[in-house]
Amino acid sequence: MYVIFKTVNVRYEFVGFGTRCASLPGRLVLDVGMAQAPGILDHHFPEAENECAASLVVKHPELVLDHLRPAGRPADAFEPITIVTHTLPDFDALAAIFLSLRLLEIGRVDEGMRRLASYTRTVDASMLPPTIDLAATPYAVLRALFAGAKKPLDEINADRVDEGLKFMKLLHSRAEQGRDILEARDLFSGIDRYERAVRKVEGDNAWYQGDSHHGRKIMLNLPNAGGSGRTLVDGLVVVNAHSFLLKEWARRDRDGSPLGRGFSFVYSNFQGLRHSLGVDPAAGVNLHGLADVLNSLESRKAADMGQPDRLRWYGGECPFFNYRLVVSPHDGTRLSHEEIFSTVMRFGAASASAS
Repeated sequence: MYVIFKTVNVRYEFVGFGTRCASLPGRLVLDVGMAQAPGILDHHFPEAENECAASLVVKHPELVLDHLRPAGRPADAFEPITIVTHTLPDFDALAAIFLSLRLLEIGRVDEGMRRLASYTRTVDASMLPPTIDLAATPYAVLRALFAGAKKPLDEINADRVDEGLKFMKLLHSRAEQGRDILEARDLFSGIDRYERAVRKVEGDNAWYQGDSHHGRKIMLNLPNAGGSGRTLVDGLVVVNAHSFLLKEWARRDRDGSPLGRGFSFVYSNFQGLRHSLGVDPAAGVNLHGLADVLNSLESRKAADMGQPDRLRWYGGECPFFNYRLVVSPHDGTRLSHEEIFSTVMRFGAASASAS
């Protein structure tokens, strides 16, 4: 694995989304764990701060340093540490890993770390400006680097950490130099694999057009994020999307969306294994209560089949997401795509429009 921090001996463990972890000596848990404590920085639980994992590292460096470097122990005196994160680590998880290792190495938060954490918070909240050139933003480029991997899961996880740490090192360096990392194509100039990824992002829009053409276009009355009333929004439902930036293109698609505002709701279902439903923060709506309905259906099916009732949908129950996303259980779901789609339509009290 690529070595960026020579003073820190690290091994990695990858666990399922929603895994609860305890605070243990020599172990750092990032973007998973369902707690905020010494050695654990997660934001996916109801009492969490309104931060992502990377911004928690910068906001609370003591949870890393005091846990792994007690009494200011120098970096070269480290015992091997274990970093635990979720399987298929994403931008936030990888940024949190990089920032933690940087913190352990230099013992403080520098300006480049602050700027990288701020950018990551924007990315993880799905709040990149809709006018931004996707091919010029690090989020989309990293997604392109990961798209289409066909290896065993353990190899994909290791490759993501390897590539992700290189990528975060570049972003941190540029940020420390005062460069804009929100939207700047020249961030990747002269680096072949990144320039190829930029071109892959550009080509992904054509895949989105096909996905949109074959997808279901719907309109939903969704609960307002403020807690009172509902708002009518456009939705797009796609099975087995070819576009790896489906959500980002859909939210910009004013021409294809029935209301002409872009698709505020996107439901993607990949091979029946992972169902992801989310809304654009800019729409001012959420999916509060949808996960509860789906979990009730899971429980009913478990009882009918005589199986343990262990599968639970995640409903974005934390301040950072504020119920804006619903994701199927890590171990799969008993519900079919049509059952989920029908539940969404009832929840939104609307009917499908012509595609």
